[in-house]
Amino acid sequence: MRIPRLLVAGTALAAFASASAAPKEDLRTALASALKAEDPAAIRATVAAAFRSLGDHAGEPEVADRYTPAPAGARWLTPAEAQPGFAPHFVQLEKLVWWRVGLDPTRLTQALRAPASVLAGGIAAARARLDGADRSLALAKDAAAFLLWAQAQGGGDVFPFPAARGASADRAMQVGADFLARAERAGQLGRVVKNGWAIDDLGDGGLQFDNAECGVAMLEYYEFTADPRALASARRAADWAARQPLVPNWNYNSFSVWLLARAHAVTGEAAYLAAAKKKALLGVIPGQLTSGPHAGRWADPHNARPAYHYIMLRALAQLAAVLPPTDPDRAEILRALARGLVSRNAEFTALGVMNKDNAMETLLFVHQAFATEPGFLAATRSTTALDVLARAVSAGALHQKPSLSPRAWGQFLAYAKNRRP
Repeated sequence: MRIPRLLVAGTALAAFASASAAPKEDLRTALASALKAEDPAAIRATVAAAFRSLGDHAGEPEVADRYTPAPAGARWLTPAEAQPGFAPHFVQLEKLVWWRVGLDPTRLTQALRAPASVLAGGIAAARARLDGADRSLALAKDAAAFLLWAQAQGGGDVFPFPAARGASADRAMQVGADFLARAERAGQLGRVVKNGWAIDDLGDGGLQFDNAECGVAMLEYYEFTADPRALASARRAADWAARQPLVPNWNYNSFSVWLLARAHAVTGEAAYLAAAKKKALLGVIPGQLTSGPHAGRWADPHNARPAYHYIMLRALAQLAAVLPPTDPDRAEILRALARGLVSRNAEFTALGVMNKDNAMETLLFVHQAFATEPGFLAATRSTTALDVLARAVSAGALHQKPSLSPRAWGQFLAYAKNRRP
């Protein structure tokens, strides 16, 4: 089973690095100030100026999209084929396990999103009673124990990032090392690092990535096991996320939207919903284009990439799913979600698959959250996009080449097992 670069290694902007949310530094500085002040008018004005500066390049990703059509004749895994689909990868997953309570985080070569993916995938497989459910749960429990320890080592709130330098050629870890070097030069290293873990991103927003991946995985673990430690851990992560200032990288903000909306779904606490909604309305949706050839994409080159596009849609879908129908802001959030789905989903049938993990997770959730609204699924091309993606993934699995992370693979198998064509 593959653990994809986005979930394990990330990109240059996956941890601690600043995204180029505006093409000019003065616009970025203005946007950062407007977001920190939570000033809607200033945010809109600065974003509009950034859109004008990008011109015809608004919505074009910094790395050209690569599309792979589903193989000719590819089909979905049948329920009978999905049932044993997780079990063949136990040996590989168990070999991947580097997380051990008590390890030295300064020597790590990966971030906490890796055990979080195994935790979430194991819970999805156990919940669906796929073959080897007990073994899946054992993997999940091991990952959960490590994440609880790491969170406690960092101080008990945020899920931290390894304060490793020179231990890995992984790009995300290199960027983390660069961040630590800058913090040291600024005399801030003591504030940033605790017990070998980076616990403060100095307002950059990068810690929101792993914090959300781990916090949501803990919520999923709690829902299946009722372990109160997992709920307490997720609450602390969500409370930390709620306190974070908005930053010019829209996808960083969206990670916290996702975690906070998910925390509300589990706990029912209104404060989590209010925080998620504010972050979405001010820190995610304003960056999305509403007109032009790339309407529905985020305008800046980094967030125009398919992976980040679906990460942000995942957050908006989770938020839309928990908002009451009478909420005055639900319509705006649904419009942004629909625009984003249409813009990229249509490409699956026209051009092919450009992203797997994040698109799969988002599309599966959209189908579950809007199962009673087939018109929405059809209008947003969600059904056709999921069909293309599922057939491509299924074709790889049938040739013993699974291409999804543990989280997305477990979720897909659970869905395919219960799917009735």
